[in-house]
This record gives sequence, C-alpha cells and structure tokens, in this order.
Amino acid sequence: MTTLAVAGATGHLGRLVLASLIERGAAPSDIVAIGRDVSKVADFAERGFVVRAADYSRSETVDTALEGVDRLLLISGSEVGRRVTQHSNVVQAAKRAGVQFIAYTSAPHADTTSLALAPEHKATEELVRDSGIPFAILRNNWYTESYVQVAQQAKYTGLIIASLGDGRVASADRRDYAEGAAVVLAGEGHEGAVYEFSGDVAWGYDELARVVSSIVEREVTYKRVSSKEHRKILTKAGLDIGTAGFIVTLDTNTREGALADATNTLSSLIRRPTTPLAEGLAASYAKSMAAQQA
Repeated sequence: MTTLAVAGATGHLGRLVLASLIERGAAPSDIVAIGRDVSKVADFAERGFVVRAADYSRSETVDTALEGVDRLLLISGSEVGRRVTQHSNVVQAAKRAGVQFIAYTSAPHADTTSLALAPEHKATEELVRDSGIPFAILRNNWYTESYVQVAQQAKYTGLIIASLGDGRVASADRRDYAEGAAVVLAGEGHEGAVYEFSGDVAWGYDELARVVSSIVEREVTYKRVSSKEHRKILTKAGLDIGTAGFIVTLDTNTREGALADATNTLSSLIRRPTTPLAEGLAASYAKSMAAQQA
C-alpha cells in the first residue's frame, strides 16, 4: 500500500487533484488531504479520505501531517513573498518523514524566465532538488479560470484593456493540470522529470475578446495600451501603485513570450487534449455566475 498526500488540498487545484486520484483508481483511505482549513475538504473526509490540518508556516504541523506518507504533491502556497520559507518547511518535513517522492507545482520555465512570479518557484525547485528526495517538477502555465474576472468586467464595459500587445498565453483548465498532477503522484517513472505543463494551443487577446463576446453576448474589443497608460488606468480604477505595477509587469512578461510556450506534455500525460479556451472559460464563467446568484 502506497500512501499519497496532497499538500494544499483545500484549494481549488488541490480538490481537483483529490478527485482525479479517485478517478484513476486510488483508494480514499490511501490519500491524505492536507490543508490549513480542513473544513474545506469535509466532503472528502466523509468519503474516507484521511484529512490532516497543517500550515506551511508552522513546521511542526507539517511534520504531523506527513507521518506515514510515501508520495507527496506540494502545491505551491499563495502568500507571495513568504513561499520559499513555507515551502522549505514542507520539504524539510518530508525528509524527516521519509517521504520517497515529491512533486512540486512550479511556474513555466521557472529557472530561465523573466516572469515576475518565477523567483520563488525557482528557489523552491532548488530546495526540492537539494533535498535528496526523488522528485518531479510540474511547471504549470496560466489557468484559464484566471480570465473569468476579465469576462465579467467586459460584460459591462465591452472592453478588455491590457498592455501585453500580441503576447500569447498557453493556458489550460485547472482540471487539466490537476489530472496531470494526479498522474505523476500516483504513477511511476517520473523521478527527475521537469514537465512544462500548458494548454495545447497558445492564444492571443484578440481571440480572448472573441471568446468573451460569445460568452457575455455582446461585442467585446481588445484595446492595446502602453505600459504607462495601463498603469494610469489601473490606479485611476482604485488599485494601489504596487498592485498596478505588478499587473503591468505580468503583461510585459506576457508580451515578451513568458506564457506562450504551448507543448503537448500535459495532454500526452492525461491522454486527452487539454480544454480549449472557449470551452473552459465558458464553463468557468457560468459556474461563477451561478455561485453569485445562489
């Protein structure tokens, strides 16, 4: 019997990984769902999953959560600026617990990219490599679900405003990435692998505008602006200077190609095409609207 653990199981991606592990034949009793607020996985506990509370910032809680775990998926934390320390706590706890394999959800081309979010991922990859634990790195491109808010705003404005020019994004659905993670966590032969996970096709914002137009049932146009103009628009809309600057930096990264690398690595592992932009965004948008009306 091999015990599989998902650290970060209480988030959107983590819950989908748990579901995918079951779909692929794992027994609930062999799966440990680890997260800060375990009430978010109470439904999985009712189905027989082992649920353990842990906070990446408190190493003693991670030690307890990893007892008896053989294979671990470390889903990256969400607290930018604190993640290297937090991830180090998990990796060190995994060593103490005798974990035999660790997979980490990283960023696309984390070791070479200019992507603003990459440095913490690059540092964590180094921690994982230096741990001596057999590992796999799962470098996830952007999630299609990230564009639901863009669609919601465009419903009222008819515009998508960005400073990324003709930059392209090889996004995939969160479920696609979750399936890839489940394949690696529960499978064999992934030791030492660095997987660049992405959608099968990279799309630009003109295409995004056409997709959003169909979803919100009104004409939506992509308006290209300069970085300087974009920053002004964002601050005028109420964002603080730091947040506005971060968004503009991400657009600059995208314009320079940081998210454009579409590979078939993910679709090959999950043995199906990744979810197309139009299909994935329409489903996520409908789900979001239904939740708001509930």
